[in-house]
Amino acid sequence: MSGEDIWAVVPVKDTSAAKQRLAPALSPEQRQMLALAMLEDVLAALAEVGCLAGRLLVTTDPAAMRLAARYGAQCMAEGADDGHTGAVAAASRRLVSERRGAMLTLPGDIPLVTAAEISMLIAEHRPKPSFTIAPSHDELGSNAIIVSPPDAVALRFGDNSFFPHLAAAEARGIRPGVVRLPGIAFDIDNPVDLAHFAQLGSRTRAGLWLAQNETALAAAGTTRQRV
Repeated sequence: MSGEDIWAVVPVKDTSAAKQRLAPALSPEQRQMLALAMLEDVLAALAEVGCLAGRLLVTTDPAAMRLAARYGAQCMAEGADDGHTGAVAAASRRLVSERRGAMLTLPGDIPLVTAAEISMLIAEHRPKPSFTIAPSHDELGSNAIIVSPPDAVALRFGDNSFFPHLAAAEARGIRPGVVRLPGIAFDIDNPVDLAHFAQLGSRTRAGLWLAQNETALAAAGTTRQRV
């Protein structure tokens, strides 16, 4: 599918309180720095996808807004304090009101995402009405979704949203497309994820930040290996 009418939506909550489940491994300041590094990895990948019509962050976080401006993304505040589901719903309403053709939504904590993977997801998306999803690595979460039109399927995010999203699409008479992409699939939610990410020796912004932060590495209880 052509991506000329697809808008990318990334919900970003207050980064000063980000990633609470990483508290055993990282301080609040470290968690904020990691969250912003991961967000920049996502924004950089989106910026390289030339077929996107636009990029939109749902946030009131000043640091996230500065990153959005750096990568040419717009920001909206409506829904930013309503959780992941509320933020995406607000963006969907805006895109519908602007008569946009489709919405791609993905989180800001998938630092291994690439422009190539996003383009692959878009290429697999069918003409509307349609729904395409890339699950998390455990196939429980929904790490990227394209829906066209933007309100064709009601999206509800959580730790176990993948299969409910498939059912929601089918309930609307839409056969969901499933695309498994390793970079999109890997999100960092807990110390185990952090330790695995550290072992990868990723050259992403988040990977380089982690490599330079010896305290974080020690707390994660891991040794990096170059791959």
